[in-house]
Amino acid sequence: MTDWKKSDWRNKPRVQMPDYTDAAALTAVEAKLSTYPPLVFAGEARRLRSHLADVSRGDAFLLQGGDCAESFAAFSADGIRDTFKVMLQMAVVLTFGAKVPVIKVGRMAGQFAKPRSAPTEVVGGVELPSYRGDIINDLEFTPESRMPNPDKMLQAYTQAAGTLNLLRAFSTGGYADIHKVHAWTLGFTAGHEAEKYRAMAEQISDTLDFMKAAGMSEEAAHALETVEFYTSHEALLLEYEEALTRVDSTSGKWLAGSGHMVWIGDRTRQPDGAHVEFCAGVQNPIGLKCGPTMTSGHLKALMAKLNPTNEAGRLSLIARFGAGSVGEHLPRLIKAVEEEGAKVTWVCDPMHGNTIKSSTGYKTRPFESVLREVREFFGVHNAEGTIPGGVHFEITGADVTECTGGVRAVTDEDLSDRYHTACDPRLNASQSLELAFLVSEELSARRSKAQAAQSA
Repeated sequence: MTDWKKSDWRNKPRVQMPDYTDAAALTAVEAKLSTYPPLVFAGEARRLRSHLADVSRGDAFLLQGGDCAESFAAFSADGIRDTFKVMLQMAVVLTFGAKVPVIKVGRMAGQFAKPRSAPTEVVGGVELPSYRGDIINDLEFTPESRMPNPDKMLQAYTQAAGTLNLLRAFSTGGYADIHKVHAWTLGFTAGHEAEKYRAMAEQISDTLDFMKAAGMSEEAAHALETVEFYTSHEALLLEYEEALTRVDSTSGKWLAGSGHMVWIGDRTRQPDGAHVEFCAGVQNPIGLKCGPTMTSGHLKALMAKLNPTNEAGRLSLIARFGAGSVGEHLPRLIKAVEEEGAKVTWVCDPMHGNTIKSSTGYKTRPFESVLREVREFFGVHNAEGTIPGGVHFEITGADVTECTGGVRAVTDEDLSDRYHTACDPRLNASQSLELAFLVSEELSARRSKAQAAQSA
């Protein structure tokens, strides 16, 4: 899009965005942000696109996970480390089952804004604007807290920069060394899934010892000491996104400098809307959430708008239907993609279609429903002969009780013990690792079936 400008979205219909009452304050914040360095670089985004192209062909697998909505109050080095650690654990499990590289993308360093089902909420007969994430307003239920404040964008940038700095240090400074696969379990997992993980870690360690004895090159050894880790978030608050968008000096193309990958939510995917307009013009990999109301016609229009050159790795379709509904909706969207000959990466988000209110009044997600949707996703792709490229989870490294079920059997009554999310419920470390093993089994079975078909 050679004639695209980063402010073009302002001429399009906008939804799920705040109305700032102080225009001068908003303009001042945007001007200040526009002078700040981008948080990510074009070469990193291009490398992720290349990896996602591998995912679309079945030569890699995508693991995308992290917070529902990042919090200013809960921001800590330990929190970042623990979520990074559970992502490493899950990636090792998935690599072991799939026998392909796992591309690790965190919902981190930018996931501050949240779409809401209603613009206001009522508590005790008082109606106030809905909480839309710490980058926009505050969770506290007062008129002052719920007023959109543009200065919060500056705090979000500072936190995102700090998060990215630590993630880069963890990724390349030795913490992610595969030789430390055992150390990642310390104080972190318990029960059946921990035993399975430790047994797998023993196999990995034995293999590494053999490779070293056989004369593994220094270059190969160094590659095992670091990981590539990317960031992603929903590009919801477009004033923030525009302010951090830059022209890449090496290619002349625009880059959303707020994160490596950005996605469009199921509520903001109007083909003629502001969010699609913005994402269409940046070179980052783009995710597109596809819910039950996505029609074949809309999907075709969005693919044409977001990936007009049909480049593999550019567009990921993140399916989120709810357990029991995948078979009703996913096949028709796969058919629409196949009819267009579109190159896309298929990803399963089993979280957002499975949110319920528990008997104790907490918003939760049953682990069994999450697992069922993942299995249905794989089942449809196996039936259609298409490639299930990845999974997209809301997870945390903290020992929270927000989603029910799993091996440790969190019940409705347990939810109040450690329910810390500011928005939607997340899988805890134990549930995340358990789910990784179950997805790994699906990938391993698919791989065995493909090998049998080749040898037949």
